Amino acid sequence: MNKATATLKKSGSSEEKDGDSPSRLIDARIEELSDWRGEMLARVRTIIKQAVPDVVEEWKWRGVPVWERAGIICTGETYKSVVKLTFAQGASLEDPSSLFNSSLDGNTRRAIDFHEGDEVDEEALKALIRGAVTLNTSKRAAARPAGSRKKASNA
Repeated sequence: MNKATATLKKSGSSEEKDGDSPSRLIDARIEELSDWRGEMLARVRTIIKQAVPDVVEEWKWRGVPVWERAGIICTGETYKSVVKLTFAQGASLEDPSSLFNSSLDGNTRRAIDFHEGDEVDEEALKALIRGAVTLNTSKRAAARPAGSRKKASNA
């Protein structure tokens, strides 16, 4: 797959028009990078899937891998000298291991910048990912009005 095709796809659906799923597009991005950034993106992706086995992978904003469960958990962007894992609700998450090292001034998001040769604290990252899912799930539950379950029609 060439880069232009991958970046011009519309986002928001699990299955893209030409049959490339978000997971395949993420695979292609990892392969395309073919350096430490691809290895790091693949590694954090594996950690995310281990932390949340039913995570949903998406491909949004013209080529950004996104992991969701009851809302966005995080995005995985790659730059020349960093792989950035941005947590959508990071400012609301406890980070006892101090993994967040970027976007610390924002009111909502927090990010982890991984540089070439960085060690990944897998257990701390898994805890942060699970915390994001718990936060997403609790916000979704709180947004539902009491007694709003769908009832079967008696028609």
